[in-house]
Amino acid sequence: MKTLIKQDYSLENCPVTEKLFTATGFCRLTFYAPSVTTEAQPGQFVMVHMPASSGRYMLPRPYSICSVDRENGQLVIFFEVGGRGGELISTVEPGTTLRLLGPLGRGFPKPQAGSLLVAGGMGIAPLVFLAKSTTVPRTLIYGSRTAARMACPREDLDLPGLTVVEVTEDGSRGERGTACEIAERYIPSSSAVFACGPRQLLAALAEAAAERDIAAWVSVEERMACGIGACLGCAVRTDQGYMRVCKDGPVFPAGEVNLQDEHTECLCQSGGN
Repeated sequence: MKTLIKQDYSLENCPVTEKLFTATGFCRLTFYAPSVTTEAQPGQFVMVHMPASSGRYMLPRPYSICSVDRENGQLVIFFEVGGRGGELISTVEPGTTLRLLGPLGRGFPKPQAGSLLVAGGMGIAPLVFLAKSTTVPRTLIYGSRTAARMACPREDLDLPGLTVVEVTEDGSRGERGTACEIAERYIPSSSAVFACGPRQLLAALAEAAAERDIAAWVSVEERMACGIGACLGCAVRTDQGYMRVCKDGPVFPAGEVNLQDEHTECLCQSGGN
């Protein structure tokens, strides 16, 4: 399988059509963004500019694309509110127009039957889009610290052919444990692994998949300024030298990127910084 690289993106003024706080501190925004949805693929992201009403200049924030409705030109981002940028973006109401740049980056390949998707915390955002991209039998492990932080609506995961395994560290929802611990039970019988979440999770999954010669892809991040590869501020170490997360990623073959670096996290979370 080849990881998808898309080069076409647009800067578009996109009205917010729906806003929903799925849990305390977690926001889902839907935009009318037909130019972006036409090209968007799972694993890609958008740069969201600050609302004009904020009265201050701040760099745009990167958010994973959670899902798209191509027929109606709708695009969804889902994020944990944090940092000044995320707080400002979460204050917009339906009818407000924000500028979106995207779709950006390299996405996931399409899952085959028997694929395992692993989401740690807000790593669920791009994996919802990936799960919706096919109807073949596949399993999604959705892990979080507590039930209160499992903010992805269950209806978003009610998909044909998808088996969802919920896991919380305190046992307040689903199985008790970590996403990594549960995933290790499923990896031996999986055809491929797709993951997004904290770097410790990605590193452990990459190692477990490699030991069994199973293909794996991970979505990682660095802080971004431009989102298009121009500023070189988001470079990460790989076995091919330094590569740009915004242009060469955010999805990488798991064995290619150095997941031991202190600053490598999941893209879905960076928008709040």
